Amino acid sequence: MIQTLTDALAKQGYTDLTPVQVAVTDAALEGQDLLVSAQTGSGKTVGFGLAIGPTILAEDGHFGPAGRPHALIIAPTRELALQVKRELQWLYAGAGATLASCVGGMDFRDERRSLERGAHIVVATPGRLRDHIMRGTIDLSDIKAVVLDEADEMLDLGFREDLEFILDQAPDTRRTLMFSATVPAMIATLAKSYQKDAVRVATTTKEKQHSDIEYRALSVANHDIDAAIINTLRFYDAPNAIVFCNTRASVTRLTTRLSNRGFSVVALSGELTQSERSNALQAMRDGRAKVCVATDVAARGIDLPNLELVIHAELPTNAETLLHRSGRTGRAGRKGVSALIAPAKMKRRAENLLKWGKLSATWATPPTAEDVTAKDEERLLTDPVWSEDFSDSEAAFAQRLLAQHAPEKIAAAYLRLYAGKQSAPEFISEYKDGPAAKERKPREVKSFGPSKWFSVDVGREGKAEARWLLPMICKAGGITKNEIGAIRIQPNETFVEIAEPAVAGFLKAVGGDMKLENQATLKALSGPPQLGERGPRKTKRDYDTKKPGPKPKRSAPRHDGPPPTTQADMDPIKPIPGAADDKTARKPRRDKAPRDHDGAVKPKRQKPPSKGKSPDGKGKNKRTEGFKPDTNRHKTGDGKAPGKPAGNAKDTSKRFVPPGGKSKPRKGLGKGGNSAPRRRTK
Repeated sequence: MIQTLTDALAKQGYTDLTPVQVAVTDAALEGQDLLVSAQTGSGKTVGFGLAIGPTILAEDGHFGPAGRPHALIIAPTRELALQVKRELQWLYAGAGATLASCVGGMDFRDERRSLERGAHIVVATPGRLRDHIMRGTIDLSDIKAVVLDEADEMLDLGFREDLEFILDQAPDTRRTLMFSATVPAMIATLAKSYQKDAVRVATTTKEKQHSDIEYRALSVANHDIDAAIINTLRFYDAPNAIVFCNTRASVTRLTTRLSNRGFSVVALSGELTQSERSNALQAMRDGRAKVCVATDVAARGIDLPNLELVIHAELPTNAETLLHRSGRTGRAGRKGVSALIAPAKMKRRAENLLKWGKLSATWATPPTAEDVTAKDEERLLTDPVWSEDFSDSEAAFAQRLLAQHAPEKIAAAYLRLYAGKQSAPEFISEYKDGPAAKERKPREVKSFGPSKWFSVDVGREGKAEARWLLPMICKAGGITKNEIGAIRIQPNETFVEIAEPAVAGFLKAVGGDMKLENQATLKALSGPPQLGERGPRKTKRDYDTKKPGPKPKRSAPRHDGPPPTTQADMDPIKPIPGAADDKTARKPRRDKAPRDHDGAVKPKRQKPPSKGKSPDGKGKNKRTEGFKPDTNRHKTGDGKAPGKPAGNAKDTSKRFVPPGGKSKPRKGLGKGGNSAPRRRTK
């Protein structure tokens, strides 16, 4: 191994390498393309950092001046990319490496300036890196190694096209290393297309689960999910804990709930900006926050040093997601707990997830309020403060307390102050697991007993329905619905079953005429009715009494024959042939035009020109301007309407004047021009 990298590991406190780190640093694999699958938290980041060292470093283990990048690390999420950058910074610090990041949500101009200054290693997300390539702000001509971290997750998030575009831009002489927790078929296909004789390195065993993670499945009632989460957080009291939800809305709701209960909590979801997400993770690392409520994508690849508890507030969609969630704890040899909240309605799904992931979990109920209180007392008794030395001022104040109060009272007051710093535990209702589906007994159907059948002479054709037949029969016979069994509605009659003990009273109440309140007739049957095939139920259209067929048109011709062509043919007084015998024939429309004694149409009298200027050429009267007498005002023999008089835009004489009112001049018009004419008044 290169000396500068060995010194960095020793400075960081590494004594032994993890199995995946040992496998990828094998001297026989130097210069080879690798397809590596390893469990989450197994040290893959440091592993591929060590693996690409001989490829990108000089013989003396140092970098030259920064220029075009030599290595490219691609991660699916922003948080994972920035985390990889932090890991590689301390690993290559002794080699004089300059690192740059290209991450979505960050300022593009700052990233462009850092690339222009030069970088040896670039850590990026697929979308932002493709943007830099297309804009020409990054040059991949000197790339010697490309690493795809969490490759399966990048394909699940839809980055396949981006990855293919990036790999096509990189030189063909590069090394390509793919690291993933699982190797599905899509990863194998991508490896065949963009890797050369890749060596498969597998350090995961499907038959054995992560030994540093304790899986617990907590059965809880459907209404106690939030209470179970709160009590689990209080019981374990981990320095860092992650609560996983499936949606952003659930993250927001649960974050608010935990914050109101006094937990120091932060949220991590896709709706937050990159600065907010970075601040949330930094608060977890600094200890300012102890609980992080997150979605799956936002928390992918997160490594928190003191993360000891993972709670699945909502069950994941598949076993792979369950493994990735749980892998946030139990990293690098540290122990952790993964707790699945399994409400009654989701218990079967929780069992299947554990089965598909080949995981064995301990089934139990969530910690109760008494369990949380007992755990608090145990932590109080084992607190390191009891073994510490106290200063003189603290000892003097303790003497003052003992002088004023009894030791029991001081201890009780300290216990109350200690408990007041924590959120009160929640009450958990007792969980009762019902019998399995195959063990449940079928529901017993009680027989109606001896009965007698009656028929009512109204059926489906009469729109009979049980909802009004039942109360009518009960009222007429003085019985309740408990004495009525089956009601069978047929097309023309209905059969009703009545309990035999109630038959005598029923017949007495109905009377000898056997009539019901709506004049329906009741008839006793000698035995059960013989019911045939029911057939389809009729719809409202079946009860429509209107005759089918097209509606008659109003414009239908009144008689056959050629259209009238002369004024005599159009005379309304002349009878229409065949109309006297046809009573349904429509009457002809009368012509209201004035006529003389001979029946001829009188010409309409023309209005005389108004007083004022005569239309003789010396001046034009505005009322008669453009007026043309219409001698053919009414319809002619060919049936065509006569033409209308030509209109004039300047003619304002036909403007509407309300009865008894005066015309108002148009707004904005003064004297002269196109102002409205004034009427003369005597």
